[in-house]
Amino acid sequence: MGVHVYTEENTSPVSPSRLFKALIGDSETLVPKLFPQLVKSISVVQGDGGVGTIRLITFQQWVSSKNVKTRIDALDVEKFAYKYTLLEGDLLYKEKMESISYEVVFVPGGDGGTIRKTKTTYETKGDEPPSENERNKGKVTATAMLKVVEGYMQQNPYVYV
Repeated sequence: MGVHVYTEENTSPVSPSRLFKALIGDSETLVPKLFPQLVKSISVVQGDGGVGTIRLITFQQWVSSKNVKTRIDALDVEKFAYKYTLLEGDLLYKEKMESISYEVVFVPGGDGGTIRKTKTTYETKGDEPPSENERNKGKVTATAMLKVVEGYMQQNPYVYV
């Protein structure tokens, strides 16, 4: 088994606390609302929303992936930090991956904005790292979603305060 770690940073004009509240604290409501063409629903399958909670993300029928199960591994509201693992679903590339986990931290940036630091850990069944295409699939989607959420929050400055 191989372990392959990748990091990236993105900036946002929205504060860390607002982004964390929206993207982590209220993702079950906000994501399907802002991305109805992609996400049908996000529901808690097991747990109370804290560490250990398992969520099911159901995609619209035309999307190649039907659903994904994730588990919350760490949640620190004061430090705006969150870690989760993909447990099941087409996005896991089951023939190659044991698991994919994501650690996200929202830290203060310039002018009241945020630097979003993401660490992605791929545990592969063999020693071969994930392809650039496999890595970029999630990265591009996450960055695009962040931009849409930013736009929504800038147009609605009183949500998630």
